[in-house]
Amino acid sequence: MLGTYYYHEIIRKTIISFGTVFNQIHIVHKDSNDVNISQIRVPLSYGPTQKFLARLQQQPDLNKPIQITLPRMSFEMNSIEYDPSRKTSVTQSFKSLDGQNLKKVYLPVPYNIGFELNILTKLNDDALQIIEQILPYFQPSFNLTIDLVDSIGEKRDVPITLNNISFQDDYEGDFSTRRALIYTLQFTAKTYLFGPISDSTEGLIRKVQVDMYTNTDISTSKREVRYTVVPDPIDADPGDDFGFNETWNFFDDSKEYSPTQQSDIWLTYE
Repeated sequence: MLGTYYYHEIIRKTIISFGTVFNQIHIVHKDSNDVNISQIRVPLSYGPTQKFLARLQQQPDLNKPIQITLPRMSFEMNSIEYDPSRKTSVTQSFKSLDGQNLKKVYLPVPYNIGFELNILTKLNDDALQIIEQILPYFQPSFNLTIDLVDSIGEKRDVPITLNNISFQDDYEGDFSTRRALIYTLQFTAKTYLFGPISDSTEGLIRKVQVDMYTNTDISTSKREVRYTVVPDPIDADPGDDFGFNETWNFFDDSKEYSPTQQSDIWLTYE
């Protein structure tokens, strides 16, 4: 178990996908006649807010043409925790095709990844423009489709939930001190972590059979209808172009199907 190497890059993919949501934010500056004079794409980077504030505060020469451009945004992962509300059976598994090889995969484990998005601006109107381009999409969540495991093509919708918004005006000291307005948005990404993928020793399911009874108490009720479906052709592989053959059988006896004997038998109930 532990010690078997595998790496699906799920946490890394979740971080990248979260960042792509906010990498096309723009702000517009207008003159007194309400004419657009500039449009800026807000830069986005991964890292803590303190890193950018320190760069603002530790520049001794304020006459330099550029210290650090504002506005800008930064984000970072700040927590990861198990989500018991989305728990499934730990032993349940499903099969998937990796090329021509059949793989067995256990159901994933639900984890919540916490993110913090920081918006740093010099002007309050810039911050409000950015905020209004983000908030309408979170009601309170925004779904991202992430290819969690490439080898088996496992794609899942990962909800990104907006939990909290806070505001800070980081301005202290004299007029030579750079001002920074900071909006902090807290998010939670509800993702899934997969364990190792192993080769399946079981074959493909090529026949599905369902018996229907007159009521839910099968100990006293009789079977009425059997529905059977098989692929056409029967030896088709998952990647082939194939159809299905469906069969309906009607019964008036009291037999039941035995999976161990794979035939209809008489059963008695005490």
